[in-house]
Amino acid sequence: MSVTNISASTKGANYARLTELRNVRYGEILLLKKDDEGFVAEVWNTMGFNDCPPEQFNAIDAEKVAAENEAFLAFMNGPRFWTFDALEAGMRATAPTKTFGELTMFLAATVRFGDTPPDRIDYTDRFVHRDNFWEFAAHQPRYYLVTPDGQRCILQAYAHYVDPTQTLDTLHELGGRLNLPEGWTFEADMDPQTTLQLGTGEENVACILQDELGNSYQRLVHFVELEA
Repeated sequence: MSVTNISASTKGANYARLTELRNVRYGEILLLKKDDEGFVAEVWNTMGFNDCPPEQFNAIDAEKVAAENEAFLAFMNGPRFWTFDALEAGMRATAPTKTFGELTMFLAATVRFGDTPPDRIDYTDRFVHRDNFWEFAAHQPRYYLVTPDGQRCILQAYAHYVDPTQTLDTLHELGGRLNLPEGWTFEADMDPQTTLQLGTGEENVACILQDELGNSYQRLVHFVELEA
């Protein structure tokens, strides 16, 4: 699979830089479990192992996966496509792996929900524990949800499990398609002049949310903008 180019990271020897990621297809399975701290979702991701062939991904039996992994639920989150250009992350070689159906995945992150399981997904903040940053190149389109208090949330991936007709070239139309909550807006920046690096801060926690089409966004909290 021609997914990425891998090179040395700016973060240190235990990290790697992966490039050419824009519009790369991947898939995830979220396993909802409960431990001493409450409900948690394990996020298993296909990146680096396969490009989530839709036929093989759709053939996975979610109920069987949940039962085999002692989970309340297995959520099939894909196929999906990245909307950034590069990332830097801890070396995947140290992460656990599993095979679901015919697809191998690695444990990419965990999401904490507290004492109650999630009752909705769209436009709701979720806190993901991961150690990485996304890089959005200058002069490549960027898309944002803007909350009523002016907080910008950048689109990091679009999904096919709700609307399989979405493409990279239709994302600028989302403002006319989404049923945004009161006070929210959608913005498209088709030619940004800077490179944006979006991280997770010292605590390695990202705040993410989704729209009703399953597209994922991350709040712009820990980020830097670099001149092109």
